[in-house]
Amino acid sequence: MAKPVTPQDMFDLWQKMVNPGAYPLQSLMFPVLDAGELEKKIAELETVEHWLKANLNMLQLSIKSLEYQRQVVKGGERLRAALEDPAPPEAGGEIPNPAMWAWNMMAQAGTEAAEAMGRAVEAAGEAAAGERERAPKAAPRKPRSRKAK
Repeated sequence: MAKPVTPQDMFDLWQKMVNPGAYPLQSLMFPVLDAGELEKKIAELETVEHWLKANLNMLQLSIKSLEYQRQVVKGGERLRAALEDPAPPEAGGEIPNPAMWAWNMMAQAGTEAAEAMGRAVEAAGEAAAGERERAPKAAPRKPRSRKAK
């Protein structure tokens, strides 16, 4: 069984990264001149980088999963409201198939996401247009004539 990581272990790892030679005055200001030590430090920092990227990807996946769950819950609430208060079918309208509820809910969530993206793009365009209007307009430059001396 692996030994649990303690705060002291984390501090020691940090101290080794900042001060690889373990000399009190040696730090990032005074780099190590040994190629082996530099390669070791680069490998350690690359390991930390990969670990951070993996955590970032897991966090992004968690956010996307929660957003999808939110859309499913909203769709379920709309379905429940529609089932509790059914509207009379319109003349010539198609009666919804209850077996297609999941498909319809996903299609509606996709439509809502596309509409939200469209609104965001429009807002960004309006903000950019506003910035262009507010930006000071530069006076046109007059061409300088060169005089022969």
